[in-house]
Amino acid sequence: MTSVASHVRLDEATTALEDLQTVLDVEPLSAVLDQFADSVLTAIADADMVTVTVWSEGGPETVAATDSRLADVDAARYTTGAGPGLAVAADRRPVRVTVSEAEERWPAFAEAARAVGVGAHLSAPLVAEDEICGMLNLYGVSEDAFDPFDESLLRVLSMSAAFAIGHSRRYQRCRTLTGDLEKALVSRAEIDQAKGALMAVHAVSAPEAFQLLVTQSQRSNVKLVNVARALLTSLSRAR
Repeated sequence: MTSVASHVRLDEATTALEDLQTVLDVEPLSAVLDQFADSVLTAIADADMVTVTVWSEGGPETVAATDSRLADVDAARYTTGAGPGLAVAADRRPVRVTVSEAEERWPAFAEAARAVGVGAHLSAPLVAEDEICGMLNLYGVSEDAFDPFDESLLRVLSMSAAFAIGHSRRYQRCRTLTGDLEKALVSRAEIDQAKGALMAVHAVSAPEAFQLLVTQSQRSNVKLVNVARALLTSLSRAR
């Protein structure tokens, strides 16, 4: 590879990274990865098709693809639990394989890949917060597709895709935590209101009023906040 060609390919990879950063903070993860997959096609000339796999609670799933036919190819790996991409997850390093080489070890994958005209495959793991969160998968029509330079570029690009996934997951965790805190604050306010009502009605102290709520919760096997809500509702209706 000439020095000029190397610089051109590096420039294309840099553009792909800049594109990802542009949409990262304003688009949902699926849109970010869709655009990123398109950018990888530009950055790596031998890549004719690209998919992005993300690990979810239900297992691996394809969340972005530049060609809808690749859904069957990726599914062949997921359903059998075997394929070059899944080997990537185990070894945490890129794996390149031709379809001919894959026929004996991963026959289901090889059959699905050949059916859509794939000749070679290159995958890299996506690692976020020191955990495998997915894979970046490249498919080339030619069996000669992908060289060591492509593999190096893929390592860099996969880091950015992993960052996007990690960023999205951290954001979702923050949203969940915020929601839980808001619910806890509302529950605490309702319990305090119920305590105040019991103190006024029964002329008891705050600890005694709280114990009355706890006792009713245990007897009825109902959450404390629901006991408090029921009390407040009954008092409101009695007015």
